[in-house]
Amino acid sequence: MKEIVFAGFGGQGVLTAGLLLSQMALYKGYKATWMPQYGSAMRGGTANCTVKFDQGRIYNPSMEQPDIVLAMNLPAFNKFIGTIRPGGTIVVNSDMVEIPQDVREDITVIEVPCLKMAKELGNIQSANIIMAGVIVRESGYFSEQEAIDGMNDMFRKKGKEKFEQINTQALKLGFSYTQN
Repeated sequence: MKEIVFAGFGGQGVLTAGLLLSQMALYKGYKATWMPQYGSAMRGGTANCTVKFDQGRIYNPSMEQPDIVLAMNLPAFNKFIGTIRPGGTIVVNSDMVEIPQDVREDITVIEVPCLKMAKELGNIQSANIIMAGVIVRESGYFSEQEAIDGMNDMFRKKGKEKFEQINTQALKLGFSYTQN
């Protein structure tokens, strides 16, 4: 089973990114759960969600020991860095988070300047989709095309097909991102 936590401020798209990954898993035929948690503020408050997917039954949708964590801001990084299983990965929005020198040595840290990348793409709101692309690649469960198909299927069902082209570009950008 794969367990992934998406965390940041409300308005950064972390709940959407998590929902997106759970829908990709369902689209591919896995069983999946998406469990959101958020503060009372709509924007600027805390937001996170736990996504789990597997071929078999998922008995506990709550966070246990994630394989991958997305930290879109420093509070999210600080809150979840200790929860990652040894050998796991944290994907960090390097435009908002500076990694401390004493970060855990038993995990992989991937720093992604997603805000800068989204601005260069021409749509700042696509930063979460870029990060979803990085996470999809890191999970190892989906090809780029499977992820794109699952994402576009979800957005079509929500009546948001007008964003298909920019979302596809953002997901591809994240999927192909390599840290220097």
